[in-house]
Amino acid sequence: MTLEYLRVIVVVYCSALLPLLIVPWLYRRGLLPGWSIPAYVGSFLLCALGWELWFTYGWLAGDPVDLRRNDVLNFWIPIHVNWLLNSLADAGTITLGGLWLMWRCSGRRREVFESWHWGPFAVFMLWALGQNIGVEMFLYHDQLAVGKPLSWAPLAPTGPWWNPLLFEFNGRTITLQGQLPWLLAPWLIYGGVIALSRKSVSDRA
Repeated sequence: MTLEYLRVIVVVYCSALLPLLIVPWLYRRGLLPGWSIPAYVGSFLLCALGWELWFTYGWLAGDPVDLRRNDVLNFWIPIHVNWLLNSLADAGTITLGGLWLMWRCSGRRREVFESWHWGPFAVFMLWALGQNIGVEMFLYHDQLAVGKPLSWAPLAPTGPWWNPLLFEFNGRTITLQGQLPWLLAPWLIYGGVIALSRKSVSDRA
């Protein structure tokens, strides 16, 4: 096993499993708002059903992940847990991490979760897209490269049929289909969080 494969394995498992341990602990200590657990579960389902399952199994016009990557990664991240780990990382590290970042950047104002604020949303969107570009370029570059078709998915609606190359860096490619899920998901996540936050306020009233 090379150091690069070891890095991928460690990052995938840590980003998926650490939030699964930390978030409930913070919630029980009263350090997270009441809507955080429903938001965590909801974003997990959105990511799993929106693209992770489709990309993993190649359900519609794509190759399954075990055909797009090295045997070492197939052994340590089996196909049937690949979508699960990625969805957990999407929900914890990316979604909750991004919501925390937008809260901090807005001066820790609770109201950014109670109505739509474009500035905090821009922070969330930049975080989501930035991490996704990093993942496609440095973590999963071998399995998301041009020539390795991804399945159509609800949050990647152009599918592999229209998937222009956006840019290339050191031989590693960034495509439209790889970025679409995190171009669309933040809108749904932020809207869902606002609905959950308002319901939480209403329930307390």
